[in-house]
Amino acid sequence: MNMPEPIKIVPYNKDWPQLYEKEKTRILDAVGQKLVAIEHIGSTAVSGLCSKPIIDLLAAVEDISDFKECIEPLGSLGYEYHYWPEFPDRCVFLDGPIGEGPHHLHMTQFESEFWQDKLLFRDFLRRHPDLSQEYGQLKQVWANEFGVDRDKYEAYTQAKTPFIERVLARARMEGLTNGCMRRRTRRA
Repeated sequence: MNMPEPIKIVPYNKDWPQLYEKEKTRILDAVGQKLVAIEHIGSTAVSGLCSKPIIDLLAAVEDISDFKECIEPLGSLGYEYHYWPEFPDRCVFLDGPIGEGPHHLHMTQFESEFWQDKLLFRDFLRRHPDLSQEYGQLKQVWANEFGVDRDKYEAYTQAKTPFIERVLARARMEGLTNGCMRRRTRRA
């Protein structure tokens, strides 16, 4: 059984936004006609925040079933489709082993709860550097505690949940939700 690489949290890299733009272009060239919008999410999308060196992209389709038409074209870019039945509202395309590839493409229906939460969390951290710094410090702790043992590897992700839920609740309370929706960005 292959053990995953230990989780590595690295300092913010000023090149991450450009790496996102480059990968976004590749994805749009392959499946842009199927996408309603695409966004840079996760810690690499928040200036100054340390992160695993993985660019997370969030792509929206009109209807979640539309993802099926993206599997083959994204496969030609090196992405492997992953679906977890416990999350019927989304799927993930990885271009390497879970937690190790340079890009994770999350796909969901436009304006779904998953879409809104990912953008709301990102946008709130961008507006609150104190929370971003706290999150970075906690991620270091969780990576050290959970990031090596396969049985505990998933615990890293689960450890983040209470913090993320607290930030989302605060963002909603402060009324940020109206500002996190994105216009449709279909590529012609």
